[in-house]
Amino acid sequence: MASRPFWKGYLKLSLVTCPVALTPATSESEKVRFHTLNRATGNRIVSQYVDAVTGKRVDEEDEIKGYQRGEDDYVMLEEDEIEAVALESTRTIDIDLFTPHDDIEWIWLDKPHYLTPDDPVGEEAFAVIRDAMTTTKTVGIARLVMYRRERAVMLEPRGKGIVVWTLRFGDEVRDPRAYFGDLGDLSPDRPTMQLMQKLIDGRTKHWNRDMVRDPVQERLLEIIAAKKKGRRRSAAPRKSEQPGKVVSIMDALRKSLAREARR
Repeated sequence: MASRPFWKGYLKLSLVTCPVALTPATSESEKVRFHTLNRATGNRIVSQYVDAVTGKRVDEEDEIKGYQRGEDDYVMLEEDEIEAVALESTRTIDIDLFTPHDDIEWIWLDKPHYLTPDDPVGEEAFAVIRDAMTTTKTVGIARLVMYRRERAVMLEPRGKGIVVWTLRFGDEVRDPRAYFGDLGDLSPDRPTMQLMQKLIDGRTKHWNRDMVRDPVQERLLEIIAAKKKGRRRSAAPRKSEQPGKVVSIMDALRKSLAREARR
């Protein structure tokens, strides 16, 4: 069942406008979550804020946000001061510009959202914008107030719909040159590359959801189900296989291919 949209507004390109709805493309609602309980009573434990120096409980009305500017030195900000800088959403995704799809590297992509028409009358305008981006192999760039901040977003045509990606802020992405810049220009020889490609070919499959399943959560659900029935299920930790010391890349590749063949 499709979840309800968390944002409704308009998609706009120059004078072309249509009503749209935005829904997060991912969800964590199915994750196993735990509460902390009192073992003796079975009751939930409630967390409280306490003063780090006096150890006394702090009432909610006495809590305030603080920005640290030095050791034990903070600038205090009231809630109304923080709210005052929040931008008002215009409820419009106004596409400012377009850029080639391949120009935006994956590292800038943050959270995906599904964008769909919210009115049958606007479906034609939505389809025109979507198909035009597909034909020109471009993505749209706009700005939108989401999660209490104005963010740059990327509109990517995907099938019959559009995926809206929030983009990371410039100060959130580290320069890869600081990490990859000192790596050497070593190029493996042809025989080594041929063996590696053969190993990769043997493990290549079409993408499916099972590739990113969560075996830990599946095991937890088994334990929970067993406890519901009054049984105690063994929860022995899995033994991890320690990698052996590689003496020769060619030897390691040959042994890997031989093991793959036995499988």
